Amino acid sequence: MMPESSVSRRDFLKVSSTAGVGLMIGVFLPAKERLVAAGLAPSQPFEPNAFLAIHPDNSVVITVAKSEMGQHVRTSLPMILGDELEADWSQITVLQADANEQKYGNQGTGGSGSIRESFTILRKTGAAAKEVLIKAGAKKWGVTIEECIATKGKIIHLPTKRQFTFGELAEMASSYSLSTNPKLKDPEDFNFIGKSMPGKDTPSRANGKAQFGIDIRIPDMLYATVIHCPTFGGKAKSFNSNSAKGIPGVTDIFAIEEGVAIVGNNTWSVIQGQRALDIEWDHGDFANWDSNRIKSFMEKKGGSGKAVIARKEGDVTTAHKKAASVFEVQYEVPFTHHATMEPMNCVAHVGNGKCEIWVPTQVPQRVQTKAAEHLGIPLEQVKVHVTLLGGGFGRRLFADYVTDALEISQKIGKPVKMLWTREEDMAHDFFRPTSIHKLSAALTKKNQAKSWSHRIIAPSISAQRSPQKFTKGELDKSAVSGARNLPYEIPNLHIDYIMTNTKVPVGWWRAVYNSQNGFANEGFVDELAHLADEDPYHFRVKLLKNSPRHLGVLNVAAEKSGWGTKLGKGRGRGIAVHESFGSWAAHVAEVTVKSDGSFTVDRIVGAIDCGLPVHPDGIRMQMESGIVYGLTSTLKGEITIKKGAVEQSNFHDFELLRIDESPEMEIHIVASDEPPSGAGEPGLPPVAPSVANAIFDATGKRIRKLPIRPEDLRA
Repeated sequence: MMPESSVSRRDFLKVSSTAGVGLMIGVFLPAKERLVAAGLAPSQPFEPNAFLAIHPDNSVVITVAKSEMGQHVRTSLPMILGDELEADWSQITVLQADANEQKYGNQGTGGSGSIRESFTILRKTGAAAKEVLIKAGAKKWGVTIEECIATKGKIIHLPTKRQFTFGELAEMASSYSLSTNPKLKDPEDFNFIGKSMPGKDTPSRANGKAQFGIDIRIPDMLYATVIHCPTFGGKAKSFNSNSAKGIPGVTDIFAIEEGVAIVGNNTWSVIQGQRALDIEWDHGDFANWDSNRIKSFMEKKGGSGKAVIARKEGDVTTAHKKAASVFEVQYEVPFTHHATMEPMNCVAHVGNGKCEIWVPTQVPQRVQTKAAEHLGIPLEQVKVHVTLLGGGFGRRLFADYVTDALEISQKIGKPVKMLWTREEDMAHDFFRPTSIHKLSAALTKKNQAKSWSHRIIAPSISAQRSPQKFTKGELDKSAVSGARNLPYEIPNLHIDYIMTNTKVPVGWWRAVYNSQNGFANEGFVDELAHLADEDPYHFRVKLLKNSPRHLGVLNVAAEKSGWGTKLGKGRGRGIAVHESFGSWAAHVAEVTVKSDGSFTVDRIVGAIDCGLPVHPDGIRMQMESGIVYGLTSTLKGEITIKKGAVEQSNFHDFELLRIDESPEMEIHIVASDEPPSGAGEPGLPPVAPSVANAIFDATGKRIRKLPIRPEDLRA
């Protein structure tokens, strides 16, 4: 069992009664190591996640401090609290928290952590609130609490069937002390948890009332866009704005720290003004770098640089010396883009020593801190409103686009909506790191593997983002995630890492390094199975005999996919399994490959063990989303560098998987009574290797480089 979150009695629950409000409870959650790994470490020891208020009108209001970006936290988190509270689902409403570290602790959203970090405390909060509501009802009736129950937003006296609504008891309930260890429901009695409840924000999304950052409008607001130097590390030397200022609607053009801002009365005008600008750039010393040079730099450093050991068991060197043969291969993964549908944007109003911000962000407090530092004003004078996010995937863990908006608003003295064009968004991402993987295995005469060596050569997100916190020679644990926890039982293991940073900005991407390392791991183990002349599924089973949760998802995916049954000519199946974010996922992919090398991914059967499934529909949607997002990076997603800048500019040359290209998807949730774990990212890492392995099954052509192109299959 995973350990429960632990908090002090003093910090477990904060209760207050406010006129017209009734019962209000603040919930405190501990920050996890996951936040540290993602660069979201809190400055306080506890992380508030939700705030409960029960009003006299019987409404139950839950304020969610996590950002909503499609992972359904505005539904799943209220489900947890509301279930233990015995609330009426129709009476629950959800509010989005503004940035407030004192009140909410760390509000960072990432690493598939919202439910797994919140589950125990939210349950205890609902249960504790229920207890005082029952106590208040019993007091009013003059009966014992044992004679009373809570159900569907009411307290009922069982012998007489008398009842009070939560709203009628809220004020009295707020006068009682809350238990720090309330009795929790038996899972068999859950009403919401484990069910697919209606989404709390589904109606507003359907009727257009939901507000993303790009939808925000405030009085007297102007519009702006920005152009940055296309070359990483470059800057503007000078610019001629005469033509741009002649465009109707453009009101101002000026330099900001990271580029040039164009301000006007509408978005269309400022974009036209941006295109009309004549700018002379200082491209800097990275202008003579391209993708080939970056790869050469990485390979050279990978061969001669000092590696940091991530895991060592047995003696790989001796195993290689004694081997009948040594099998060596290299896997490669390119830079790729987050490609959020909603480009970077921010509404900011700076003035009179204050700042108000409306922004789609995964890190409200990082935005608040950056704004205070940039403007030189107290933190409490910065108000950050969090909107819906039109895609996050890790891109909105950064606040670079917010700084642009702040500078512009400060300069013009008015509120401004700053929106990047798609071209700016494409050129100035924090890209998923490129990586090279050198793998080798010592083989017996019967081609059984007696060692596993994996060298990961890749940029370090942690070192690039926070160099002052990164000690020279220290292992970047994030960069080896999904590799150093290799589950296969092979007697000699050596896994190490060599850092290869350049000026290409890198950042957290969905599943982070698990996507690269999972591709290399599951491709290589498939190759070892082929060398041993064993079925790749059964080969994995043999090496996972002491990894029951890996086996659980692997067996389900194999069974449900019809593993072992024959497919037609040119068709193949591939399998892959991976553990990440406290969860286990396996996929079986089916492909059809034509004689000209073109191919389709026809079907993917996925299985996930993410502990107790709180919101099954949400889990299935996240798995399907992870598959589609993973297929984009597997089949299409590549960012290339030329003259120190990104070559791709929009979705015509950085294509996403389209609806008609999406495979049939079949998702199976493996039953578990373990505490909930991540669901947003674990479905992605097995995608690329399962597809690549399926192509091998169909053609005999081994894929070791992403993305997979038809021309790769023609040779």
